[in-house]
Amino acid sequence: MRAPSTGREVIIEAEPGRVYEDRETGEELEVVGMLLPLAPTASELPWSIENLRFCNWCDELAQKDLNDCPNCGRRMDPLPD
Repeated sequence: MRAPSTGREVIIEAEPGRVYEDRETGEELEVVGMLLPLAPTASELPWSIENLRFCNWCDELAQKDLNDCPNCGRRMDPLPD
């Protein structure tokens, strides 16, 4: 969340429908970004670009250490050497 006049940013777990105010200026904070929870996965790898590949069936991202796509459930092609 960000205070429009100062640009001061705060990262908080916000509740829907609640108004948050900057403690220094008292102005209403605006939402500038949201984090979405990730679905549970069998992978042990962190969700980062160097650990991801595209499923050859549905073109969705999946971790490199998975054999089956978590999105479509089909077996992915082996990784190239």
